[in-house]
Parts: sequence; structure tokens; C-alpha cells
Amino acid sequence: MTLTLDVNGERHVLEVDPTRRLLGVLRDDLALTGAKLGCGEGACGACAVLLDGVPVVSCLLPVGAIAGRSVTTIEGLGETATSLQQAFVTEDALQCGFCTPGQVVSATALLQATSQPSRDEIRVAMAGNLCRCGAYPKIERAILRASGRAVT
Repeated sequence: MTLTLDVNGERHVLEVDPTRRLLGVLRDDLALTGAKLGCGEGACGACAVLLDGVPVVSCLLPVGAIAGRSVTTIEGLGETATSLQQAFVTEDALQCGFCTPGQVVSATALLQATSQPSRDEIRVAMAGNLCRCGAYPKIERAILRASGRAVT
């Protein structure tokens, strides 16, 4: 199937099996390796990307279902996520770094929807992103810092 996708603001015309998962197309066909294969079941968020601005797990999404839609990966966030990424570093909100791209993608969507989220809003928005290293309090502080709210 010939498929047109807008990925990180660039139009791609691909010849792909429509049942392939978006994560595989991003990593294997487009060499965008920021999103990771974690659980492969949509439960960990390591593969999170934005689909029309909404975070989704790309390991479950058949690429044929999103023809013509806009995908943004961690690589495509660019300057949009610079302060958020710096807040992750400042708050030591990453350990191994495997989950960090998905965390940043989901946090970016949250901050675009709610410029100054509460701790509860952060917890709800980030519930689909697992961190095996247990950096959750630091991730929460990083998002608060990036929003300009006081970190305590």
C-alpha cells in the first residue's frame, strides 16, 4: 500500500504493509529511533509519539490507520521541548534514559494542553509512561519546573 504520512513536519510517501506498526515504520523505514520498543503491548509508553498532537503508543498503532495524519516524534519536538528536556536534567529525572523520550513526548502534550498543570494532572497525564528506574517524583518535579511552577 502506498501511504502518505506527515512525520515531524515532513511528508513521506511510503510503500508499506498497512498492518505494520507505526513504531517499526518510524524506526526501520525513517531511521527515527527515539521512540523505543519496551513492552510491545502499549503499557509502558517508551514508544510514545504525538498523533495530531495527542500522545499515542506507536507499538500498537497500525500505520494504515493513520494515513495522512501528523506524527511528531521526540526528534521532531526540537526547540519545543528544550526547556522540558533541561528540566529533566536539572531534576535528575532520568536514570537509564530508555523511557525518557516517551516521557518527554507525553509531558510536551500535557504542557501544550495545560500550561501550568497541577501535580494530579501530571500524574494522570503521565500514567501511561512507565519508568523502571522509579524516577516518578523527579519526573513530576521536572514537568512542574518546565511549566514555571515552584518545585518543592
